[in-house]
Amino acid sequence: MAYNVENLFDTCHDSLKNDTDYLPEGTYKWTRSKYWRKLNAVARGITLSSTEDSKFVLPAIIGLCEVENDSVMHGLTRRSLLRGAGYEYVMTDSPDLRGIDVALMYQPSAFRVDTSYSIRVDTIAGMRPTRDMLYVRGAALCSSDSMLMEFPDGILPLHVFVVHAPSRRGGEPATREYRMTVARRLMHSVDSVRSLEPRSRIIIMGDFNDYTSSASLAYLSEHGFIDVTAGAGTREIGGTYRYKGEWGSLDHILVSDALQPCFRASRIGAHPDLLEPDKKYGGVKPRRFFLGPVSRNGFSDHLPLIADFVF
Repeated sequence: MAYNVENLFDTCHDSLKNDTDYLPEGTYKWTRSKYWRKLNAVARGITLSSTEDSKFVLPAIIGLCEVENDSVMHGLTRRSLLRGAGYEYVMTDSPDLRGIDVALMYQPSAFRVDTSYSIRVDTIAGMRPTRDMLYVRGAALCSSDSMLMEFPDGILPLHVFVVHAPSRRGGEPATREYRMTVARRLMHSVDSVRSLEPRSRIIIMGDFNDYTSSASLAYLSEHGFIDVTAGAGTREIGGTYRYKGEWGSLDHILVSDALQPCFRASRIGAHPDLLEPDKKYGGVKPRRFFLGPVSRNGFSDHLPLIADFVF
């Protein structure tokens, strides 16, 4: 699952970050009660999206965007509605001015983490410091006949990158090169993995702030990655994000060609509780937790994106 959870901040001030909006005296009047509501909203968003065809299966790995720090990840995995799910996590500590980061939640029974580290993105002219990317090397259990022929010990090496590329604030053309800078840095790290493991199984997931037809996604495609979630939408829910009445997916899950045979299906977590009527443009839209400075009984401005694999 890839899920931008929309500003999961705690209520404590980090003197090195611009997080003052999310303090009790800040713009959002961000109290402990609102914080715990937000934690459980994220947990509910994950669990509500984990049911399909009457089957409930929590994701083995979840790439999260817009999480502030270790404190909120500890709260999400240990003190929210997910506290009994057994999730562990690794995350970045980025130079992003607001202090938001990315994280990977994983279930150790399905995915064993060997190592993880942040990948810093050097800025170009006009570009603000952005989120680090997260790299995680681990191993997944495999049981299919095809995988066991290649990995008789039942252990499949798996590499995961979690990305939150710069936003389109200021206009898409003006910010396009910022996202291309992230894509190039990502491919530099991917090439390092491939040099050691030519047929590496790689997953890249997160919020790219670009659509499938955008330059940064085309660049990843040119370098051997397949967007397995490109067709995840339906006529009613055409993406993970809605802007001025138009659905689109800024969130993506991509895989290397060696991993594509393991892919089975993708979908958007469009549980009715995660949606609300779009009174301005018609239809429905993601049920946000925030509406301007007002916190509501919602979830996020993005819907979760899910991809199923069989190893």
